[in-house]
Amino acid sequence: MAGAAECGGGSVALVELSRVERDMEIAAIRRLLHDKLGAAVGVVEEGPHYESIRIDDDAVERAAMLLRDTPELRFDCLSNLSGCDYPGRGAIDIVYDLYSYEFDRSLVLRVSTRRGDPLVDSVERVWPAANWLEREVFDLLGVRFRGHSDLRRILLPEDWVGHPLRKDYVEPEQYHGISTVRESMLGIRSGS
Repeated sequence: MAGAAECGGGSVALVELSRVERDMEIAAIRRLLHDKLGAAVGVVEEGPHYESIRIDDDAVERAAMLLRDTPELRFDCLSNLSGCDYPGRGAIDIVYDLYSYEFDRSLVLRVSTRRGDPLVDSVERVWPAANWLEREVFDLLGVRFRGHSDLRRILLPEDWVGHPLRKDYVEPEQYHGISTVRESMLGIRSGS
């Protein structure tokens, strides 16, 4: 759908991709990745707000390089990297939000790793911003990133036990003799 808007006496073209155009675009990106990486590229998954392409955990760095360096794509920005624990599936998903400034286009990659031994290739060499983002996912979910230059905790002390964003995490009552129980401003008992 295209239109025009008045802006200071001139007109500016406004372009909004229809659902069909977006679906074709993500399908074309998936095909390009699949042509280069084969079976390491999974399906396009539909979420409530975006579609994502599933990538094998040992192929994400190669996929990232292709997405950044392919002239028709140029995903030059890692906007966010996050993780989500799925104990029922025995997996932790890593979600990569990418953006191309040249083409004003977003893309989401998803990688699943085994919850018992979470290991994923680092994308730090592709997008340097991944350094701290991967450290945060390591700290809070316990995912190790193969090839990371400085993988250590970033939010919690080095001797903290466990990973607080795992769904089965139980916070210790004390840390080095200091209570971790906090009084609620709403009168709600911590841990209830």
